[in-house]
Amino acid sequence: MNASVRLSMSSLRAHRRRFAGTFLAVFLGVAFLAGTLVMGDTLRADFGTMFGDATSGTDAVVRSADAITTPGESQGVRQPVPTALVKTVEAVPGVAAAAPDIQGAGQLVGADGEAIGGKGPPTLAGNWIPDPGLNPYRLAEGRTPARPGEVVINRGAADKGHLKIGDTTTLRTPDPVKVTIVGLATFGGEDGMAQVTFTGMTRSDAEKYLTAKPGEASTIKVRAGPGISQQTLVDRLTPHLPKGVEAITGQRSAQEDTDMISAQFLTVFTTFLLVFSGIALLVATFSIHNTFAIVIAQRTRENALLRALGASRRQVTAATLTEASVVALAASAAGLAGGIGIAAGLQSLFPAIGFPFPGGDLVIRPLSMTLPLAVGVIVCLASALMPAVRAGRTAPLAALRETAVDRSGTSRVRALTGTALAVLALVATLTGVLVSPTLLLAGLGAVLALLAFVVLGPVASSSAVCVLGGPLDRLRGVTGGLARRNALRSPRRTAATASALMIGVAVVSLFTVFGASLKATMDRTVSRSFAGDVVVSTPSFGAGGSGMSPRLAGAVAQLPEVDTAVGLGRGVAEVDGRGRALTVTDPAALSRTFDLGTVQGSLRALGADGIAITRTEADSHHLTTGSRTRLTFTDGRKETFTVRAVYGRSELAGDYVITRAAWAPHRTQDSDTLVAVSFKNGVSTAKGKAAVESIAARYGNPQVQTRHDYARSAASGIDMMLTLVYALLALAVLIALLGIANTLTLAIHERTRELGLLRAVGQTRSQLRAMVRWESVLIAAFGTLGGLVLGAFLGWVLVKASDGASDSAFAFAIPPVQLVLVALVGVSAGALAGLRPARRAARLDVLRAIATE
Repeated sequence: MNASVRLSMSSLRAHRRRFAGTFLAVFLGVAFLAGTLVMGDTLRADFGTMFGDATSGTDAVVRSADAITTPGESQGVRQPVPTALVKTVEAVPGVAAAAPDIQGAGQLVGADGEAIGGKGPPTLAGNWIPDPGLNPYRLAEGRTPARPGEVVINRGAADKGHLKIGDTTTLRTPDPVKVTIVGLATFGGEDGMAQVTFTGMTRSDAEKYLTAKPGEASTIKVRAGPGISQQTLVDRLTPHLPKGVEAITGQRSAQEDTDMISAQFLTVFTTFLLVFSGIALLVATFSIHNTFAIVIAQRTRENALLRALGASRRQVTAATLTEASVVALAASAAGLAGGIGIAAGLQSLFPAIGFPFPGGDLVIRPLSMTLPLAVGVIVCLASALMPAVRAGRTAPLAALRETAVDRSGTSRVRALTGTALAVLALVATLTGVLVSPTLLLAGLGAVLALLAFVVLGPVASSSAVCVLGGPLDRLRGVTGGLARRNALRSPRRTAATASALMIGVAVVSLFTVFGASLKATMDRTVSRSFAGDVVVSTPSFGAGGSGMSPRLAGAVAQLPEVDTAVGLGRGVAEVDGRGRALTVTDPAALSRTFDLGTVQGSLRALGADGIAITRTEADSHHLTTGSRTRLTFTDGRKETFTVRAVYGRSELAGDYVITRAAWAPHRTQDSDTLVAVSFKNGVSTAKGKAAVESIAARYGNPQVQTRHDYARSAASGIDMMLTLVYALLALAVLIALLGIANTLTLAIHERTRELGLLRAVGQTRSQLRAMVRWESVLIAAFGTLGGLVLGAFLGWVLVKASDGASDSAFAFAIPPVQLVLVALVGVSAGALAGLRPARRAARLDVLRAIATE
């Protein structure tokens, strides 16, 4: 074994350049993985510290005991608690102070008239709590609100909206309220809680605009007296609280806030990055495997001589794996340092792009270091395993052969195996998306399809390179013909090199197709379901935004140009024990503005105790018109509703519809998410839109859009997602290009004598450079073409699988322009990867190249 180690070290010192591409591939993959893990640990720790510091003066929180959580939400909706309970709490022994905490949605309008925030994080408003121990915000400038209309806002919101102390602006609650800024605040030492905006009002204003009626608060915050622990305080409070109200420790409240951030942002965000780390490492696997396969092929005679001199198979294999281990350990260790640098860079970058990274040092946990190191070593060793085994099988007589001929392109076993995998992939996929929709079978089919592409790569590369390189003979003459023949020389090598790029392009194409399908689905949904002319909405997603005033729809309906205006509000309730979102609206107007499909029963007769549900929900709960179902609201009240209508489509209207009269007794802060407007006959879209805009300006100036514009803006988040995906996939494509460049560099070393002979018989340096570049382009074109086909297929699988797993019907769309751009980028990147190997080939000394063994 010692001899194997010495042999490996000697080989690495003699051929350092051969492993440069492998080192970089492992380094980049490990750095991205380590950076993601360190950043996630740091964010969790810093948010926990920030919440802990900000709520350090709150020892207990009194709140409603029950919460209703709808699908897709991590935190439920709780009913308010009476503010009169503050006096009861203050009378409990050990309580030093107590204050009601009134919170609701409130979106500020900036100096430019545009709403601040609303792109995911909440936009909050609440009462300013005078007790600094109970208030998580600290006054940084100005004074606290004392009169109606005065507010304190967090400094981050002020900077984003270009607002300052003394300015007057609008606060959407959702009814527009004119407010004057009298102070700026910080949260836990930062300008805000991430991108969350906060507006602190007087208690009377908060009760007036954020609650259904005075005397209600979201929670009651309690501070303990000296020597009283948080748990002791909770134990003392509990016997004095009415039924349905509970007390929790301040530490538990801070932990729940941290868990909410983790569930809603950190876990999703880090998982998203980890997926792309996995893709990058998968691409690196192909590049590493190809490097070792080429190196072993070039050392066939050397390994054969070792075997002839008495080296065993195990020693030759061990020597190769030792080389891989050294490269893996060195690259992975460097990747850990690079990952820490990536995390530090993101920590500095986040504030610059508008996401305040909580202050604090990087948190580097043992798992965040050991896991990427282990993954890097395992990926490198696994990639080198087959070439190492192949090296150990080298026969001593191979030392007498000049070269080995690669016959993988004509391998019947490979062709049959790849075809069988392709058939299995097709059967599993079609079964999983068409016959019996299931994500498991669809995913299995996608994996089998990828394996089929990899196995069939050498078989397909010969035909593909012949077709793709055919025009080169006519366009570039002998140079083009030589480039094509070089790419055909080793089908396995060409396929392995192209496979790395194929995976990167496939994932890019997958998301491109899926994004285009989501846009097509949104456009079809709006076109099919919405029968109106314009839509009034506030562009926001996640928990952001405040919605619109429920009075807006009524005001728009009074316009002489308008036939129907209907607002869609949102409520929550438990339906037969499960949390569900309710659409609160005027059902009669809804049916005139939206296409609800086939309606059984009457939407006009819902009243205050009727409900309309979709056919899907009715079937799942075994309900029909006339059936009764029980709803439990956030205020704890349980009421029986009669199903008076069952409708077919729920894409925009939701699954459950009740009237405003039915929702009014249970509402908290009422708002509409959408107002749909239909014009009278003869009213042009431009004239009607202008009239609606004049009314909307009085209600916080929400957007008024045509059906087409609304569908396009609703899908705008998809473009943001694709931009992030493309940026992350750039790493995978970069690793693939490093693989192409490394393969060509090694091939040039292998063909040194051949290149010298070509130069000797008259080939110029420029012709030699062009030959190498065109070989790189052909490899990249083969990988790009395979990636486009595989990506489009996987995109179809994802769309169909999502269609089967969702109540909404997904539309499949292929965006030809975007895919052509992906193809051009892939081929251009191949040309770029060939530049350095081409320059190196052109610099070869002719006489020394001819004399090379």
